Amino acid sequence: MSKSLTRVKAALEAAGLATEVREMAETTRTAADAAAAVGCAIDQIAKSIVFRDETSGEPVLFLTAGNNHVDPEKAARAAGCPLGKADAALVRARTGFAIGGVSPVGHLHPIRSFYDPHLSDFALIWAAAGTPRHVFAIAPPDLLRVTGAQVSDFTA
Repeated sequence: MSKSLTRVKAALEAAGLATEVREMAETTRTAADAAAAVGCAIDQIAKSIVFRDETSGEPVLFLTAGNNHVDPEKAARAAGCPLGKADAALVRARTGFAIGGVSPVGHLHPIRSFYDPHLSDFALIWAAAGTPRHVFAIAPPDLLRVTGAQVSDFTA
């Protein structure tokens, strides 16, 4: 089992969540891929989009519904700082995950997080579990609790 997947499972267990992590035969690298693999609506996929705080250099995580797009200006207002693109090296160094498998939980370092309220329209959502082939289901209130994310309007 990969270190990334192990961290996600440990974070979920530490939060008291008995959720099953599923390994998919197909890639779950994109929201569309994940929705097809799981058999759910694309908006039931919680995408983890990482930006870079241009002031501090720290990553900022935006959890958004699969068909939504993060609006950079709205995201910067929500975060209260100028945002830029987070490159793959920053994402890997700070979260411990490669792009395409970034989980909302189990990061190497704490990360400031924001949450798309559209995710709460569903009883169950799916998120990456640290690899491009692993996902887990979670209730939106549980995702909010374990991530400490701030609910905010940051989508286009």
